[in-house]
Amino acid sequence: MAKRLKAAERKASILAVAKLLFADKGFHGVAVDEIAKRLGVSPAVLYQHFPSKEALYEAALTEISEKRESYIEAVLTEPSDFATVLKRMSRIYVESVSRDPDYLRMELMSALEGSQAATRFFDHRWRALTDYIEYSLDELKNEGRLSRINPKMASLMYQGMIREVLYETCVLNDPRFHNMPLHTIVDELVQLFLKAISYE
Repeated sequence: MAKRLKAAERKASILAVAKLLFADKGFHGVAVDEIAKRLGVSPAVLYQHFPSKEALYEAALTEISEKRESYIEAVLTEPSDFATVLKRMSRIYVESVSRDPDYLRMELMSALEGSQAATRFFDHRWRALTDYIEYSLDELKNEGRLSRINPKMASLMYQGMIREVLYETCVLNDPRFHNMPLHTIVDELVQLFLKAISYE
C-alpha cells in the first residue's frame, strides 16, 4: 500500500513521474494507468490532483518549461567582450540542462505535438541567450566590426548548434563525446561560431 503523502507532496510526486514518462513517450504514448502504476496508487488518486491527462501533461510541461537560468554574473563579470560572455552564458545554460535532460525531451515532444508550451520553453529557457546574441551582433555590426551578418539568423544557427550538442550528449548519450567534458565542447562550438560570423 502506498504511503500517505500530504497533498503537495503527492502532487509533486505525480508530476515527477509524469514528467519522466511524458519525456520518454510523449503525451499519446502514456496512459494514466501507467503513471498510477508507477506511483503505486490508483488512477483515482491522480484525478484528485489533476482533472485529466491533458491537465497533468500541461502541468508537467509548465513546471519544466518555466525554469530559468541566471546570467547576471556571466554578463557583469570582466572581461565583458561578446565572445567571453557568450561562452560563460552557454556554459551556464548547457550545465543547467545537462542536470535535467528530461527538459530537452519535453521541449521536443511539446513542439512535435503542437503544444503551446513549446513557446514557453523558448521564452523561458532560450530567449535570454538568443536575445543577447542578436543584440550584441547588431551592436558589433553598427560599430563596423561585423559585416554582412543577419543577427537573427546567426542567433538561430547558434541555438541549433547548442541544441544538437545537448541532444547528442544528454539524450542520445553518443559515445563519441564520452571523453569530452561538456564545457570543452561548448568552448569549441563558441570558437566555430565566432569564426563562422568572422568575429575578431
